[in-house]
Amino acid sequence: MAGSPHRVVVIGSGFGGLFAARRLRRSPLSVTVIDRTNHHVFQPLLYQVATGILSEGEVAPATRDVLRRQPNATVVVGEVTEVDLEARTVSSTVLDRTIVTPYDSLIVAAGARTSYFGNERFATEAPGLKTVADALELRRRIFGAFEMAEVEPDPGRRAPWLTFVVVGGGPTGVEMAGQIAELAGATLRSNFRHFDPVTTRVVLVDALPAVLSGFDGRVAHKAADRLRQMGVELRLGARVTQVDADGIEAVVEGAAPWRIEARTKVWAAGVRASALGEQLARAAGLELAPDGRVPVLADCSLPGYPEVFVVGDMMALGGLPGVAEVALQSGRHAAAQIERRLSGGGSTAPFRYRDLGTLASISRFYAVAQIGPLRAAGLGGWVLWLGVHLAFLTGFKNRVTTVLHWLITFSSAERSERAITLGRLDGAGPGGSRWRDRPAGPERRPIGGSPREPRDDLGMGDRVGEVW
Repeated sequence: MAGSPHRVVVIGSGFGGLFAARRLRRSPLSVTVIDRTNHHVFQPLLYQVATGILSEGEVAPATRDVLRRQPNATVVVGEVTEVDLEARTVSSTVLDRTIVTPYDSLIVAAGARTSYFGNERFATEAPGLKTVADALELRRRIFGAFEMAEVEPDPGRRAPWLTFVVVGGGPTGVEMAGQIAELAGATLRSNFRHFDPVTTRVVLVDALPAVLSGFDGRVAHKAADRLRQMGVELRLGARVTQVDADGIEAVVEGAAPWRIEARTKVWAAGVRASALGEQLARAAGLELAPDGRVPVLADCSLPGYPEVFVVGDMMALGGLPGVAEVALQSGRHAAAQIERRLSGGGSTAPFRYRDLGTLASISRFYAVAQIGPLRAAGLGGWVLWLGVHLAFLTGFKNRVTTVLHWLITFSSAERSERAITLGRLDGAGPGGSRWRDRPAGPERRPIGGSPREPRDDLGMGDRVGEVW
């Protein structure tokens, strides 16, 4: 229609999508953000939701609220099912309704999902940590495990409830292992009467020979030492071969397989781009990268379709890592290229990533950081970690409430977000049979392994409040 503004559709409200939309706030065009959830997730702090430090609201502000002062932006909740590159439309569904949204320019920022390296059956027993639903499920399992240990009189049967296995030695795995150890060793010390939480066993398993393989070797070594000081067992160079309700099995090359009995498992070993990338690649006649990413040109556009940009965890470009800063910068870059074209600026510019550093928090007052030539571990690294994460949290209200929660946790080791829903045991008392051995209705899901179907980041299958 003559006189209609240029239509930009953004798929995804993560770092790439949200910052792309905000970059266009002063442009004379219309922006439609489509996502399967109604919130933006600050993924680097999801582990703090899972371990009771922060509430989901602090790390997941409503997208509509974030964009409330941007009149040219519209938010649509729906699962994107198809991108028609020829017709220039995006189809999304919510409940039984299909919405077709036309575009003149498209930014695909659908993010990534947990990768089980072909072992999708592991997802039921070892949730990842990519969404708010994942974090709340892990919180339920972690705190629920301590509750079950309290009512189990048999020390042998109690031990698996007090054993936590984290698979993956990257930043997420290291942070989760450290926080579970600190939770047991400090926060819960005087909370239980029939066992001592200090006896909790936390095991970090990774196929690589060292944790934090992307960090400088000296920094990674200090992180490993700190974890060991906290009582975390490091099982490195071990490949997980089986995950079930009762534990995991792993093997080290040249050695016999071994097993750990554990009710609670966390998968932090890998990521794969959203399944939407497969549909895009087929439509554009491209071959996906091994991790599911879509090959793009230097300006982040889809080969053969200059009006389509693929950013963040979904793009394969120059070996860039799947981290929040890449998503944020590439989303802004794609938006700038759209503005450049509309203003008659000629050809687009290549994306140049500016590495602002990598950080991982191990415990209170201890983090590791590498920012350019700077290397820090301990209190100095923790101060850097604190400042960077506060700077990138979305919204003033979120920053204020996050600081308040951090003050409580860092000054007293207390954690205010510990509420979970356990359901009921249908008359089974302490020492009875395992929860999954009893018939369960469709609404009852055991702590040690909820029957979740694997999903992609654009699906709408998770109901956050559903337990048992």
